[in-house]
Amino acid sequence: APKSHGAPPVHVAIIMDGNGRWAKSRGLPRTAGHRRGVEAVRETVRAATDLGIAYLTLYGFSSENWNRPPTEVSDLMGLLRFYLRGE
Repeated sequence: APKSHGAPPVHVAIIMDGNGRWAKSRGLPRTAGHRRGVEAVRETVRAATDLGIAYLTLYGFSSENWNRPPTEVSDLMGLLRFYLRGE
């Protein structure tokens, strides 16, 4: 029988970082990395639910992010709006 590792944590917090670097390393625009980040969030939320984690905090936009080019900030906020409405 599989070994039990005890109860899952009640609260998990994740700092989301590196989506732009991920895209750049693959020769893709930064926005492609941000879209991939949304997919990772979707998978993470499902996994947390499956594991019985009661609270999941995703920290996805730091105060330093406001220093990014205005078009990128706008794209990120649009992606967030789209994701929240759709999910």
